[in-house]
Amino acid sequence: MAASFPETAISTERLLLRPLAEDDAPGLAAMMADDLVLAWTDLPHPFTEAYAAELVRTLAPAHRAAGRGIVFAVTEHLTQRLVGLVELRNTDWRLRSTEISYVTATWARGEGYAPEAVLGVAQWLFEDRGFLRLEMRTAAGNTAAQQVAGKIGAISEGVLRSAWIVRGESGEAFVGAPGRRTGEESRSDLILWSLLPEDLESPGAHRGGWHGEHRYVLRD
Repeated sequence: MAASFPETAISTERLLLRPLAEDDAPGLAAMMADDLVLAWTDLPHPFTEAYAAELVRTLAPAHRAAGRGIVFAVTEHLTQRLVGLVELRNTDWRLRSTEISYVTATWARGEGYAPEAVLGVAQWLFEDRGFLRLEMRTAAGNTAAQQVAGKIGAISEGVLRSAWIVRGESGEAFVGAPGRRTGEESRSDLILWSLLPEDLESPGAHRGGWHGEHRYVLRD
């Protein structure tokens, strides 16, 4: 039987990261109907409510059960509103290493939710699950994702050349760009970032991206 992550929830200062629920499907479909999500991710387009329901019922549970990773819905403590989605994937149980990706709803951007969620997952991985490496890959033009990596103290390890396909050249160029069709694909470099347990102990870690000294809390 493959090693796998437990089905759990992670609480940070402002957020609850929890398993997907069936009533998340409409919110997920609305969140993914965004030009920046289309441009920078490999999620299906259109991301329909039917696909969201399949993700909740079948795809995310199978992803976890097979040991590939885990998917969290990110919600606000105060409103229970869906803030985003965090996924761990490409998990290597021998190396105790995994890769994280994240999507933030349009209305929630600029509030520091992405760094808070990613850092909460990193603390859980290192302190509770015994992991030793967390990776992030950001498209060369995706400055917002790169800022998240920098805010949590991740280290840029280099560039993976022509390693990704983006649907649009950049956030600004993608939206209504003259001469480019919506969703037109082009190749992009990826910046590889890593976070190790000792990086969270460094004085400059997560500056500007974390609120106080709040640690994650498990809610099994």
